[in-house]
Amino acid sequence: MTAAVFFGCAFIAFGPALALYIFTISTEPLRIIFLIVGAFFWLVSLLFSSLIWFMTTTFIDNKDEPREKYLLIFGVLISVLIQEMFRFAYYKLLKKASEGLKTINPYEDAPSMRLLAYVSGLGFGIMSGIFSFVNTLSDSLGPGTVGIHGDPPQFFLNSAFMTLVITLLHVFWGIVFFDGCAKKKRYTLLVVVLSHLLVSALTFISPHYGLNLVLVYIIMVLTGVWAFFVSGGSCRSLKLCLLCQDKDFLLFNQRAR
Repeated sequence: MTAAVFFGCAFIAFGPALALYIFTISTEPLRIIFLIVGAFFWLVSLLFSSLIWFMTTTFIDNKDEPREKYLLIFGVLISVLIQEMFRFAYYKLLKKASEGLKTINPYEDAPSMRLLAYVSGLGFGIMSGIFSFVNTLSDSLGPGTVGIHGDPPQFFLNSAFMTLVITLLHVFWGIVFFDGCAKKKRYTLLVVVLSHLLVSALTFISPHYGLNLVLVYIIMVLTGVWAFFVSGGSCRSLKLCLLCQDKDFLLFNQRAR
């Protein structure tokens, strides 16, 4: 049973991200590089967040439960802000790299920023999902039984679905964020940051897994629709894609911006 839980939760959490990688990135070496760099940027943001958390808990050494709760909220706030700062830094780096590629080889189209936004968002999402779920996933192998002391028995399943939605949200946030940077729409960047903070805050509703999952998935659907239209999608292109009639759909043959 523990092996079934382990593999089931692993495929739920990382299956869609793995499928996106195989079908849209693995065939292009340049996309793989940008994906790895995006994952590295997320790791660096985690390092800075960890340093701030370590210094804060060292200076405020208090075991009072309300104080610890406020410290946790502060840590989540700082972590989200640092992640979005590094997303912006990665956008600047990709923009410079794209301009450099055009200068070196002006006769070959450089990857579009929309495509790079998708790749970088997937890199952020995969690394975020791995770090948030790998310890929980390893515990699913046992020993022990979840819920034996009255706790929710669907803990592993809910954690897997939460990891899935966070991974996809990073993809959508990346697309919307890069578009806001390119068009200098500050309100778009603000909405991305606030929605990221909201999703992180919803994870504090830990005993009510059903409620926070429903709310987070609603946010994911809305952000996904936004990202779809921002990346050049339309109702017509969606219809052609679902009917397998679109030979030039979004990711593969975009013109460089």
